[in-house]
Amino acid sequence: MFAVDGVIVAGAILVLFAVVSSKLSARVGLPLLVVFIAIGMLAGSEGIGRIAFENYPLAHGIGTVALVLILFDGGLRTSVGALQLAWKPAFGLATIGVLITAGVTGLAAAFVLGLPLLHGVLLGAIVGSTDAAAVFSVLRSKGTRLSPRLGATLEVESGSNDPMAVFLTVGLLSVLLGERPLGVGLIGLFLLQMSVGVAAGLVVGYLGGEANRRINLESAGLYPVMMAAVAFFAYGLAASIGGSGFLSVYVAGIVLGNRTVVFKRGILLFQDGMAWLAQIVMFTMLGLLSFPSRLIEVAPQGLAIAAVLIFVARPLAVAPLLFPLGYRGREIMLVAWVGLRGAVPIILALYPLLLGLPEGRLMFNVVFFVVLVSATLQGWTLPRVAERLGLQQVAEPEPPVTLEISSLRGVEGDIVDYIVNNRSKASGRAIREMSLPDGAVVAMVARGSEIIPPRGSTRIFPGDHVFVVLRPEVRGFVDRAFAGRGEVAEPLPAMEFPLSPRTRVEDLVEFYGIAVDAAADSTLEELMRSRLEGGALVVGAAVRLGAVRLSIREMSGSVIERIGLQVMTEEDA
Repeated sequence: MFAVDGVIVAGAILVLFAVVSSKLSARVGLPLLVVFIAIGMLAGSEGIGRIAFENYPLAHGIGTVALVLILFDGGLRTSVGALQLAWKPAFGLATIGVLITAGVTGLAAAFVLGLPLLHGVLLGAIVGSTDAAAVFSVLRSKGTRLSPRLGATLEVESGSNDPMAVFLTVGLLSVLLGERPLGVGLIGLFLLQMSVGVAAGLVVGYLGGEANRRINLESAGLYPVMMAAVAFFAYGLAASIGGSGFLSVYVAGIVLGNRTVVFKRGILLFQDGMAWLAQIVMFTMLGLLSFPSRLIEVAPQGLAIAAVLIFVARPLAVAPLLFPLGYRGREIMLVAWVGLRGAVPIILALYPLLLGLPEGRLMFNVVFFVVLVSATLQGWTLPRVAERLGLQQVAEPEPPVTLEISSLRGVEGDIVDYIVNNRSKASGRAIREMSLPDGAVVAMVARGSEIIPPRGSTRIFPGDHVFVVLRPEVRGFVDRAFAGRGEVAEPLPAMEFPLSPRTRVEDLVEFYGIAVDAAADSTLEELMRSRLEGGALVVGAAVRLGAVRLSIREMSGSVIERIGLQVMTEEDA
């Protein structure tokens, strides 16, 4: 009993120390995984804590649970827009890129360590995947961010390259242990793992979303718990039928993250906290599992392999894949440098140990050392490299407050935080001058540390956070109103948008880029009345003005209350 109490106290102290130490990481730009591993080493059997821990099966189990939570959280935050923007380069890097990295690094490992070629390639496969979560934490700590395409490429790659590394590791181990022949058998295993992983993730994600919307739980706290259970079910289902559990979890997270679900804000906050706890526990545990003396023994070989991985293998994997897709040389250099290794290689390095491979302990120590070198060197220098390459962008300021809809039932509504800058069409405008569509209303304006209750006369300035409550169907319309001048906007969907009859033609051009064949100072109501006879002013009456169709949607007596606007396509003409 007292032993259990001591473990609880020791665990709590380590977690609290790791949380507080995250401030140090933010100040010096060091990836959090290095800080957490260092804490584990200090508490370990060769550190000041003298905590003896060398239970590899338990470490593997804890690491798997932690990775499920981390990948699920990453999937929830991966937008369909990011996938559309970067799926080609990201999935190329996640598959062919990992294969090239594993091959080149494996050749170097076999030569440096004096291992058979297949054993060397196994080590290369173990260190084949990247940890972009560490990249973004370093960039945010320095107040910089990457362009949307670069950020999306690394984001999607980080969530989808782990399954390839797992496949290569498991497949090569099965070959080394005589369970599977090298060649066609591995191709079949790859197709099975990837197809089953994607299918299981899609099915579980869809069913999880339906369960979230249809089951009316009485406590808000149960919705995040249910989603966490969905994550573990996605992993277990895929893994139990021969698929990639990690890929399944990530796909399920993407499906759920891009659906309208009940208590979504609470789910995201819960998963964010669980992902942080998983990182802290996993990296601290891996620090406990390591022996600094053993790492020092393999330091010369580890440095040589890390050098090949960072300066040869990663660039060779990145350049041929990104150059044909129109990436500039500077962008390719940054993506090549953003090859931080993280938790997955260390967890995969446990496999040879657990399966009794004679070289297993050597591989584990070398992989651990390579991860530390990669995370420290690349993580520490990443902001400076991005700055030198001219690819960093100043991060948008965080709003001093947040506004959210908390509901235990499905609601058709969103709250969007629009950040106004000098280029924004809304900059310098009063709210009543913006002609927002019906179904969208400005709920709050945050300026610095001040909250401004919005009125029609409230003027919007650069740096403001404007919180808009809107119905999902008018989101594209409102996005255009807050977009920067000259930016290429997404095409409007083929639907009718409700507008105030007092909206002017010049507002349509200014805010929404919609050209109407009429006088600029005319209102939509004036247009309708001038084009329709008095007796035709009824609900449903419509007129065509060039590529725009206007219709009366609501009237009060003879007064037009609401007008619908639809941009016509060639098929509608």
